[in-house]
Amino acid sequence: MSSEASDPRDEDDSPRRHQSAVSYWGPAIAVSLSMFIAVIDSTLMNVAVPAIVSDLDTTVPVVQGAIAVYSLVMAALMLPGSKLPSIYGVRRLMQVTLVVYAAGTLLAAVSWSPTVLYVGWSVIEGAASAVLMPLTFTVLVVTYEGTDRAKALGLLAGVNATGAAIGPILGGALTTFASWRWGFALEAVVVVVALVFVRYVTAAPLTQERGSLDLGGTALSVVGATSLVVGFLLAGKFGWLVATRPFVAFGVPFTPFGTSPAVWLIGLGLLAFAAFAQYELRLERLGGSPLVPIRILTNRAFTAGSLTFGARSLVMAGFIFVVPVYLQSGLGYTAFGAGVAMLPFSIGTLLVSTFTTGWRNYVSPKTLIQAGVVLMGLGLLLLFERTAPGQTAASMAVPMAVIGVGVGLLMPQLVNTTLSAVPQTDSSEASGVMNAVGMLGYALGTAVVGAFLLGQFYRGVIDGVLRAGDVTVSVAQRDDLARALQQAAETATASTQQAFVAGLPPAERELLEGIFEAAMIGAHRGTLLLLVILTLLTLAASAFIPRDSGRP
Repeated sequence: MSSEASDPRDEDDSPRRHQSAVSYWGPAIAVSLSMFIAVIDSTLMNVAVPAIVSDLDTTVPVVQGAIAVYSLVMAALMLPGSKLPSIYGVRRLMQVTLVVYAAGTLLAAVSWSPTVLYVGWSVIEGAASAVLMPLTFTVLVVTYEGTDRAKALGLLAGVNATGAAIGPILGGALTTFASWRWGFALEAVVVVVALVFVRYVTAAPLTQERGSLDLGGTALSVVGATSLVVGFLLAGKFGWLVATRPFVAFGVPFTPFGTSPAVWLIGLGLLAFAAFAQYELRLERLGGSPLVPIRILTNRAFTAGSLTFGARSLVMAGFIFVVPVYLQSGLGYTAFGAGVAMLPFSIGTLLVSTFTTGWRNYVSPKTLIQAGVVLMGLGLLLLFERTAPGQTAASMAVPMAVIGVGVGLLMPQLVNTTLSAVPQTDSSEASGVMNAVGMLGYALGTAVVGAFLLGQFYRGVIDGVLRAGDVTVSVAQRDDLARALQQAAETATASTQQAFVAGLPPAERELLEGIFEAAMIGAHRGTLLLLVILTLLTLAASAFIPRDSGRP
């Protein structure tokens, strides 16, 4: 998997030992910058929602819809996007994709209506990100090997975590002191810098034979990914099986037999992927060029690594969702303050992922992966133990850092082990599959953990009100009241709580302010325990990774 001068794919390259540090690490810098803008994109939007609503004279659901469509476009196009490097070559594709991304982010920056924002950010940037995400891993796999590859992957993992924490800080600062539009404009500047380093990426194609895009597989994968992601997102609001509230699409109610739309969409997604697997197998047997070679899916090390990657994404999606909500709703932090409070997590991830990559020479990568998962669980338990009224960001620093150390130890080893298990000619498709599994895990984690947090919060509010009035009801009645409260007013954020409480008489206002705080603290503690359970699921998935997989 080397890219040495003797590599027939890249005969014009000088030997790597004679390259300057800039040209040698240029590809790693280019993909790290690409990953950074992809990661901060959503977090920038999340904290800027109120400002965008005011500026574009629209509503919160419309702007939140843009965020959902962005994620949906990424998930739907991830597998087709991963096939493109085998057709057009890595450097050329990366250059074109970054230019397209820049066009989308500039259009979003100057958007004068929600429609323009949807086109620039949700569609154009979403499609470009679907190509960039798997391409970042592919570039590192074909450029580096051994310890250097592990270092590059460690840097990428650290950039990922740092972007997740810096996004709210940067977005909050820009929205408060300038404009949300500057966030998109700055992304275009980062793209320009990334393009400077893309010239160091190999221009050679991944294979000698130019492939073609599998249209049948593309259609089935788009239907499958879209259905699953939308199903997961709707499940958090409308229930997984039985409808918890009416669902109306384009003015038409859809609750067949009283069921949630989520169960139908998830079922459709699973059927589409089953058909996709059958179609790809048949195409490969006929000598065609499948979107995903079946040999990748039958590779034990790759499959186990991808499942572990998806389970980790599920945990991280929940963690990144629940902590900022708790900090802002339970402790009254601003989005900027929440980002600062999460910095120990990002710093821990960045440092450990960068400086422990050589440990694989002495310890099995599987052991390092599992040690990282255990540290994630330990950090979540420490965070659970320290969650209480009056909690400060300082008291959260150690648990946050422990979680970050766990992620930093886990991520580079996991990605390296997973992608090293397949031939280099299949690295792009393998990266696409791994990232697609990660996207599905992220969507599932957001739906499961988000629904659990909000459900616990509303139940806590109901319990607090009933205790204050010395009233006793059944569990079923309490759940009905909690759902009614959730439908009547979304009070899980600090601003909506204040608006809700402001309309009450003084005595009730004082009572509910205390109830909201207690309910959020209780919901946060319960959700952290759920994340610990999901971390155990990640540990179980990692047990199937071969012991010597990924060793030099």
